[in-house]
Amino acid sequence: MTFAATILTLYPEMFPGPLRTSLAGRALEEQRWSLDTVQIRDFATDRHRTVDDTPAGGGAGMVMKANVLAAAIDHARLHRPECPVLAMTPRGKPITQARIRELSQGSGVTILCGRFEGFDERIFETRDIEEVSVGDIVLSGGEPAALMVLDACIRLLPGVMGAPDSGTEESFENGLLEYPHYTRPQEWEGRTIPEVLRSGDHARIAAWRKQRQEEDTRLRRPDLWELHSGAPVQSASGAQRKKKETDQ
Repeated sequence: MTFAATILTLYPEMFPGPLRTSLAGRALEEQRWSLDTVQIRDFATDRHRTVDDTPAGGGAGMVMKANVLAAAIDHARLHRPECPVLAMTPRGKPITQARIRELSQGSGVTILCGRFEGFDERIFETRDIEEVSVGDIVLSGGEPAALMVLDACIRLLPGVMGAPDSGTEESFENGLLEYPHYTRPQEWEGRTIPEVLRSGDHARIAAWRKQRQEEDTRLRRPDLWELHSGAPVQSASGAQRKKKETDQ
């Protein structure tokens, strides 16, 4: 089964972009995934092909029109009714590796890319759309974020990565950051590869890697560690982070 990606965008020329190269590019050539772009402007109803208007209530910028967006989404759903529709927006729920894995195991995904100040909210009230964020940042449009989501999905498709374990022994797959990696030369600028990794003792190596995953996650991503361990992380002063009111 080919993973089918459909992108609703004002800039179809941005795709496949970097996904034309490396693993994703080879997988595209091998037809492990397919890509269709839909020009949102084609669904405008006026002679100027207008897709945006001033925000109700005033304010800076422009807002993408609900009627134009709905027509584009309905068109995509007509051709790929089985694919979930994602809208890239900083107001969305942060996407996780678990959600990426779910998407990669399906038949494909339709991604709506915003521009300007965002979408008319009524599009989310009238259409089944999953609002997705790739982080607490604001981009010039949803296209770079869509490329990130697609890249994350494509690399998990069967046959795309060489080693079967490549997609499972990574950050976030088990709720932890990945352990650190080393390679030759054994010594570089006065630093050597940890002895345990040169021991050939697979049990010791596995234990060391698990310990480093836990330590690095606790220190670098206390939010992930709390989710993984169920225990609040203590600060350097020894004070525990307060639980959110919603967790009480």
